[in-house]
Amino acid sequence: MKAIVITHPGGPEVLQLAEKPVPHYSADEVLVKVAAAGVNRPDVAQRKGSYPPPPGASVDIPGLEIAGTVFEVGADVTRWKKGDEICALVMGGGYAEYCNVPAGQCLPIPGKLSFIEAASLPETFFTVWSNVFDRGALKKGETLLVHGGSSGIGVAAIQMAKAMGSTVYITAGSDEKCRFCEELGAANAINYKTKNFKNVILQITNGRGVDVILDMIGGDYTSANIQSLADDGRLVMINMMMGKDVQVDLSPIMRKRLTITGSTLRARDVAFKAHIAQCLEKVIWPLFTSGEIKPVINKVFPANEAADAHRLMESSAHIGKIVLDLE
Repeated sequence: MKAIVITHPGGPEVLQLAEKPVPHYSADEVLVKVAAAGVNRPDVAQRKGSYPPPPGASVDIPGLEIAGTVFEVGADVTRWKKGDEICALVMGGGYAEYCNVPAGQCLPIPGKLSFIEAASLPETFFTVWSNVFDRGALKKGETLLVHGGSSGIGVAAIQMAKAMGSTVYITAGSDEKCRFCEELGAANAINYKTKNFKNVILQITNGRGVDVILDMIGGDYTSANIQSLADDGRLVMINMMMGKDVQVDLSPIMRKRLTITGSTLRARDVAFKAHIAQCLEKVIWPLFTSGEIKPVINKVFPANEAADAHRLMESSAHIGKIVLDLE
């Protein structure tokens, strides 16, 4: 099969098309003929050599989300059959013509979405469900602050939280991105380059703060996040783009009874991810059919331009998702 491989750790140019063996699939997996694959920041980190894949994942083929057609079915798989059109969260190997996937991590393509649109969903929607609704325990009527609101994670979080009855605030790095997020459903979008997000949050909440913060920034944001939380608030961290070492005042954590937590998804076991898939299919997938939630895609690249897709991801100039067309 053809695959986009990391020839050695480095810049986007190290991504090259190559011939690779079709992966083996186990009794509880399906083999998918991949039509499209989403591009995510962990792919960039793996390419650079700073995010080693977990045991069992492809070392040289990145890609954490795919859409395509079931090509072969493992002996113990009962739900899926050859020819089914699915999207799936994978542990790696998505930038290829074929990819093996645990059956529980597959989902039917919602609504009437294309393969390109469906490939933009799994990584971000699994991540948001796990961190905002499970770990963060966001409830109807509560408030959520999302940093990086125009990212793939951000546009999913805005739509999911609003659809579930929460008020969403976001930060983004330009007025254009802020406008887009407000049009998508954010109640207030804060340009972090021109405004102090903590001051704005405290102002618009009359000093109360927000119930949940989804943070992929880390670093200096951590202290401001703590100050931006309401009593019994929850800070959920999923990345640390501004650094992992921070100094914070612990007193507001105790005084306001705050919870600081975080997670990574890629190395979690199949049962954990399958449970998220079940929740998404039951609660979120019908909202694509109703039109309450939609995919947000910035740009689609052919396979031979994967390097350009990574350059766009690293530029942070995009709004929404970046997808590779592998057909």
